[in-house]
Amino acid sequence: MKALSRKEEIISTASHLFKEKGYNAVTMRDIAEAMGMKAASLYNHISSKQEILATLILEVANEFTRGMNAVISDVSSPLEKIQTIIEMHIDITVNYSEGLAALNNDWMHLENDHLKAFVKMRTDYEENFRTIIKQGIDSGEIHARHPEVILFSILSTLRTLYVWYQKRGKLDVNVLKKDMVAVFLNGIVNKH
Repeated sequence: MKALSRKEEIISTASHLFKEKGYNAVTMRDIAEAMGMKAASLYNHISSKQEILATLILEVANEFTRGMNAVISDVSSPLEKIQTIIEMHIDITVNYSEGLAALNNDWMHLENDHLKAFVKMRTDYEENFRTIIKQGIDSGEIHARHPEVILFSILSTLRTLYVWYQKRGKLDVNVLKKDMVAVFLNGIVNKH
């Protein structure tokens, strides 16, 4: 594992503080203090708290975009694509939990082009997911339920998974994938 650059260390420290206190409550002085350095020294590595937030959020948003682009270009069935999306969310939750917290809780603090880029990525992601759900309904692979209800049910759970996952004591990722996919795709009713 490669050593983090000073800028990466600052972003990592800030992401932890953002998750703990919220973006608005954290100052550059707080970040510097957590790093054991003077606030003025931070500016040798990073231009602003906004740069840190944008870096964090857009890194995670780009992971989701890359993952969705791979799913869209795959020739698998809609149900298999949804399974892949669920598994991708779990992987991103495990690997980017603090960035995901910033994405979910602090995205509205992004400014200008960063905000526009994020909103576009999120809108495109949801539209692609919606399209996959509709394809599954049209093919008879998914029950004819309202696509918005399906989309909301899956995404609302997956978007808050990082909170639950950390409180649960880091459940085995493979068990989490298997069981979440089963609950989302098969429900909880035992069919005899």
